Amino acid sequence: MNYLAQKSKKKELTEMQQTFLDKVVDTGGDLKLAAELAGYKGNHYQVINSLKDELVDLAQNLLAHHAPKAALKMVEVMDSDRPVPQANVRLQAAQQILDRVGVSKTEKMSVDHNVSGGLFILPTKETVIIDVED
Repeated sequence: MNYLAQKSKKKELTEMQQTFLDKVVDTGGDLKLAAELAGYKGNHYQVINSLKDELVDLAQNLLAHHAPKAALKMVEVMDSDRPVPQANVRLQAAQQILDRVGVSKTEKMSVDHNVSGGLFILPTKETVIIDVED
């Protein structure tokens, strides 16, 4: 499955670069192995630096593809009648994925402002005369 979004490509990728991005997913995120399998020799950091934006895009799309699975896992743990091994860890991982793709709990704040009386009018001020003696 190609997790790299086709519409957001900023530059035309070479065949080796595209192979590298495909191998990143196949190798479970092992960038060094992905570079070797794509045919790059030596320093794989140059490949990573040149494809930094595409790698970030790949990660975002990978999380987006797994968001439904994360949501289903949360519901499955919630509805389970039997104990789920490592339920807290699974729920936290699912929540992290959902938070990162923008599906998060909404916080509601209620603002109640009760005003009684409305407008308060003060009487006019009287002139105060101060005698100053020299």
